[in-house]
Amino acid sequence: MPELPEVEVICRGLRPHLVGRTITRIGHSGLQLRTPVPVDELNRHIVNQAVTDVDRRAKYLIITMQDEAKLLIHLGMSGRLGFFPQQTPTARHDHLCLLLDNGIELRFNDARRFGAVHVFSGTEATDLEPTFFAQSGPEPFSQAYSAPYLMEKARGRQSPVKVFLMTNEIVVGIGNIYANEILFAARISPTRHSATLSLAEWRRIVTKSRLILEQAIDCGGSTISDFANANHESGYFQVNFRVYDRKGQPCLTCGRAIEKIQLGGRACYFCPKCQK
Repeated sequence: MPELPEVEVICRGLRPHLVGRTITRIGHSGLQLRTPVPVDELNRHIVNQAVTDVDRRAKYLIITMQDEAKLLIHLGMSGRLGFFPQQTPTARHDHLCLLLDNGIELRFNDARRFGAVHVFSGTEATDLEPTFFAQSGPEPFSQAYSAPYLMEKARGRQSPVKVFLMTNEIVVGIGNIYANEILFAARISPTRHSATLSLAEWRRIVTKSRLILEQAIDCGGSTISDFANANHESGYFQVNFRVYDRKGQPCLTCGRAIEKIQLGGRACYFCPKCQK
C-alpha cells in the first residue's frame, strides 16, 4: 500500500498538470471500488470546473475545484494515477477517467479495487476535518506531532510501539515500511510497549520520522512492487532501506543479522543489537 511519501510524491506530480485545467468529462468503468463511485455527484460538482489546488491529507489526494468542491482519492492497495492522451486506449482496471480541457486524461487504475473516490460540494468541503477526517491523527510534519503529544497518547497503552506508530488515529501516513525504518533510526525496539518510552525516546522518533519521510519523498517514494508516480516513474528510496525486507542480511551499523517477526499482523524487521 502506498504510504505518506508515495502519496505526497503523486500529489506533487499531479499539481502542475491539473491546476488551471478544467475537467470537461468523466468516464467510469461501472465497477465499484471500496465504496461505490459517486458518478452523479462527480458530474454535478467537478465537471466543467477548473482545478485550483491539489493537496494531500493523510493518504488521501484532495483536488479542489474553483467553487471549492473537493474530489478525494485514496489509492488503496494497488491504485495508480497517470496522465494519458485521450486517444490512448484505456487499460484493464482503469476505473475513473477525468478528461481535461487540453485533451489529456487523468486515469485512476486499481486492480484490487480497494481504492476509493469521494466528492464533496463547496459547502460540505468546509467541514472535512471535523467530519471526514475526524478519526485521523496529525500529519507527521505538523507541530501537533510532537514528543509530548505521543507520550500522552501512549499513556497506559500496552501495544508495541511499531503498532502504535501505524495507528491512523495517532498519526497519519506511517505505514509498515517507514515504521520499521523510523524505529531502527531511533534505536528503539519495535516490540517495546508504547507506555514505556521516555520523552527523549519520543523526541528521537519524531525527529527520525520527519527525516526519513522527507528523504523518501525526495527519492520519489519506495517501489516495492508496482508503485509509480503520476508520470509513470518509480521511486528509489528502497535502496536506502536499513532493515525493511533485509531478513538475515547484516545490519549496516553493527553487522548483526536483521531479524523478522510478525507484529500486529505485519512483517517487522529490526536489528536485535541496535534496537534493544
